Amino acid sequence: MIVIPAIDIKNGKCVRLLQGRMDAETVFSDDPAAMGSRWEGEGAELIHVVDLDGAVGKRPVNLDTIRLIIDRVNVPIQVGGGIRDIETVRMYMAQGVSRVVIGTEAIKNPDLVKTACREFPDQIVVGIDAMGGKVAIEGWTKTTEVTAVELARQFEDCGVAAINFTDIERDGMRSGPNLMETEKLALSISIPVVASGGVSSLEDIKNLAPLESSGVVGVISGRALYDGSLDLKAAIEIFNKK
Repeated sequence: MIVIPAIDIKNGKCVRLLQGRMDAETVFSDDPAAMGSRWEGEGAELIHVVDLDGAVGKRPVNLDTIRLIIDRVNVPIQVGGGIRDIETVRMYMAQGVSRVVIGTEAIKNPDLVKTACREFPDQIVVGIDAMGGKVAIEGWTKTTEVTAVELARQFEDCGVAAINFTDIERDGMRSGPNLMETEKLALSISIPVVASGGVSSLEDIKNLAPLESSGVVGVISGRALYDGSLDLKAAIEIFNKK
């Protein structure tokens, strides 16, 4: 299991939101690329980058900032937010991104995921963001009636690299990850699952570690790393010891 630092970009700055609300942001850095370099220096094996403006605007918005991150760091980068067509997937891959995260279109246009997987096997991640067990889309501004498990099962045997599962109600709240729902999803599919939302301490990392046997391969953390309540090196060491 690995710890994946998140770099969420809004207006070119590194921010964190509370429960995905665009009007509830905290700016942590004016230089997202410098944050990427910092996380790489502390041992990150993968960095999760989200174009928040792109997620709402339905197209890449912070591409220049993302390019700076790609140029600055040497570890793999995965990018999500505003990816609505295969041309955008190809564009990011050509820029040097290792993985592309498809969220909204996974439910609105599942064929996009399958097409992208055929062209870029093991480089496509499906982002499933849930509120009350139901999948949310359009930058978390709309909730559907589809459950996370139902959506994930559509992509079995497609070549999806991972499912990023976020519990929106816990995101940025430092209330601990939703262990039960994360494990439920992981046990329901053969695709590796990455947990996200609510991680606030080393204790949360320790609680997640046993889920590796259920198919949880990583955890994304944002706010806790930025405000210092979670030490990246110490978190990585917990997983290494296990």
